[in-house]
Amino acid sequence: QSQLVESGGGLVQPGGSLRLSCVASFALDYYSIGWFRQAPGEEREGVSCISAKTSTGPTYYKESVKGRFTISRDMDKNTVYLQMNSLKPEDTGVYYCAALRVTCGDGIMTPPISPYRYEYDYWGPGTQVTVSS
Repeated sequence: QSQLVESGGGLVQPGGSLRLSCVASFALDYYSIGWFRQAPGEEREGVSCISAKTSTGPTYYKESVKGRFTISRDMDKNTVYLQMNSLKPEDTGVYYCAALRVTCGDGIMTPPISPYRYEYDYWGPGTQVTVSS
C-alpha cells in the first residue's frame, strides 16, 4: 500500500474532462504535492504543483495546461485534486502524484525528473489518462 494513491484516470475524448485525486496517508500541512505525467516513450514531466499550506511557495502549472487544469486540495481529506478540462491527445499519459519536501518551482517540475531525488519523499503508483477519439 502506497502512502500516495492516485485515482480518476480513464479514457476520454478530446475536449472532455477528468478529475484526478491524490490521497495521502498523512497530513498535507508540510508537504507540497506535485502532479507529473509520462507519455509512452517520453520522459516524466511536471504538470502542476501546489506548495505546502504552511509555506508561501507558488502554485505551478506547465505552460501547456494553463487555463485548462486546476490543482486544489482538501486538507481534511489529505487529498489533492487535478481538474483537467478541455483535454487534448497530448495530455495522454500515466499521471503520478508526489509529495515534495520543497515548494513548487521550475527546478523540480521540469525534466529531467528523477523519482529518487531527495526533494521527492513519496510517489503514487500512477493512474492512466488516455485522450483519444
